[in-house]
Amino acid sequence: MDGAPAPLRCFSERHAAEVFADDGVETVTSAEQKKVEHNIEEVISVYKQIHSLPQPTLLREQHYQYLKKGLRHLSDSYECLDASRPWLCYWILHSLELLEEPIPAAVASDVCQFLARCQSPTGGFAGGPGQHAHLAPTYAAVNALCIIGTEEAYNVIDREKLLDFLWSVKQPDGSFVMHVGGEVDVRSAYCAASVASLTNILTPKLFEDTPSWILRCQNWEGGLGGVPGLEAHGGYTFCGTAALVILGKEHMLDLKALLRWVVSRQMRFEGGFQGRCNKLVDGCYSFWQAGLLPLLHRAFFKEGESQLSRQRWMFEQQALQEYILLCCQNPAGGLLDKPGKSRDFYHTCYCLSGLSIAQHFGNVDLHHELILGKEENRLAPTHPVYNICPEKVAQALQHFHQLPVPEADQRHGASSADGPSAPAASSGSAEHQS
Repeated sequence: MDGAPAPLRCFSERHAAEVFADDGVETVTSAEQKKVEHNIEEVISVYKQIHSLPQPTLLREQHYQYLKKGLRHLSDSYECLDASRPWLCYWILHSLELLEEPIPAAVASDVCQFLARCQSPTGGFAGGPGQHAHLAPTYAAVNALCIIGTEEAYNVIDREKLLDFLWSVKQPDGSFVMHVGGEVDVRSAYCAASVASLTNILTPKLFEDTPSWILRCQNWEGGLGGVPGLEAHGGYTFCGTAALVILGKEHMLDLKALLRWVVSRQMRFEGGFQGRCNKLVDGCYSFWQAGLLPLLHRAFFKEGESQLSRQRWMFEQQALQEYILLCCQNPAGGLLDKPGKSRDFYHTCYCLSGLSIAQHFGNVDLHHELILGKEENRLAPTHPVYNICPEKVAQALQHFHQLPVPEADQRHGASSADGPSAPAASSGSAEHQS
């Protein structure tokens, strides 16, 4: 970063003109929108009174202490997440790696042993020991183990049984259910593609017809719904797009309609993203929505678009950083949805992930940074397909690609001639390729 700090967008005279206009017709949603904007105005006003030279600060130490404590002890309020315990491991570990805080070897080993207890005897991981295997905690557990990145961590994953589990939730139309007898939605296709590609069990037969099913989830808005016919939603749109990137089929989407939809989800006044049209800003969409832009940038680049920037993603990176740093930090550590909400590990993970996306453009060969505030605000880059740090993705791929692909396909009707398929994203970060 060179020269004087960038002036804050929210300090400019034009910012006040970005408030929501209801055209004189008040609705429940317009009233809620105005309430959020009022809360954000109050936050900015207090910040202006305290700081003559605006330099938003990432509360690194407070976040670190909050996360470190969460790895060892959770309050009774987390009892409702008993079926999401691998998620808690992933959210905390990924937040720590973004902050570039090392994980003590003893703690990492304890996490490995706990996740091993969450692994089902029939393959895949459950939300807790003794529970049924489910694709969502399977994704979280594999990501957490790849973040740890030790031989002990990799050896926890029973790849043969994991492939059996993926086959058990694959549906004839190409979709996946989240668990045996469970619901179908596009999250499951992403979770399956992510763990299969990271652990080198991705085969063409396993994902036969999956791209065509995901494509049916893109609707008239341009984004993707949870299943064909539903409203476009940021989380589902990310999952569907990232799954297609892994499978090498993202070009099949209507990319321009998708781009138009996602950039329209960045809120004019707040600077953060909403998850759906006519909804409120939420810090977690800092990743689910902004994380789509590197994937789209790469897709357009592969299609030969000549007007793409080589310095910026196609959203307001500074505005998103302002929203996260000014409106989403708890002074005692942890990040949150919006002012007035409570901190939690989920929002901490995805606010920091979105902040990382907004700070870093490109890949190793072509890299530009836009760091709002001091250099100490800089986070590590995150891989926009898997949402773990790129070097951990590369390390996992290198490890698992030395191992043979399990032969479960043959037990499920595939010919050995189908052969294994390397993941489309295996060459590294799914970002701008120069």
